[in-house]
Amino acid sequence: MENILTQREFCYKCNRPKTSCLCQYINSFDTNTKFIILMHPKEYRKTKNTTGKITNLQLNNSKIYIGIDFTKHEEINNYIDEYECFILYPDEKSILLNTTSIKNKKKQLIFIIDSTWACSKAILKRSLNLQHLPKISFKTTKQSAYKFKTQPQNYCLSTIESTKEILCLLNKHNIENIDLKYLDSFLLPFEKLVKYQINCSKKRDLRVKIYS
Repeated sequence: MENILTQREFCYKCNRPKTSCLCQYINSFDTNTKFIILMHPKEYRKTKNTTGKITNLQLNNSKIYIGIDFTKHEEINNYIDEYECFILYPDEKSILLNTTSIKNKKKQLIFIIDSTWACSKAILKRSLNLQHLPKISFKTTKQSAYKFKTQPQNYCLSTIESTKEILCLLNKHNIENIDLKYLDSFLLPFEKLVKYQINCSKKRDLRVKIYS
């Protein structure tokens, strides 16, 4: 009974069971840019595996909001009025950060949608206040390490992987001056999450093999 109770202990910081808590791998830091993570409710319900929460924990200057239609969301609209805002979303007209800087005298904010591609489209379609914001994107040859979650295309990265790409490019354009030690360890909690999930999958497969 004691072991069962121990396994049920929960970390309310990283939203994971304490047996697989990721907090020891979190190395949070400050950024000039504010990051707002818009998490679809479906993603929130599977928050043990989502990388949006880990991204939020890594970035001191970030917040998470859960929803689909942010049109009348007071805090979001205040941010849009106060900051020079961008939204990370691939589009034909999006600003390619690999080659173009978004440096501005005004304080800058980047919205990141933490969701599947289909749900991301739903958020943009219903959130009228986000539709006019300039979109940013990046090009990379990297493939996602999110091995237990299928990506629609090889080039699609998870939220935390995409955020690291953005941070590196913001450093390149001197919008950020993030110490490389933080960038080098940025994906560590994500890597530990993937490793944990793979190990769990192997154990399940072994049990099935033994009892089949």
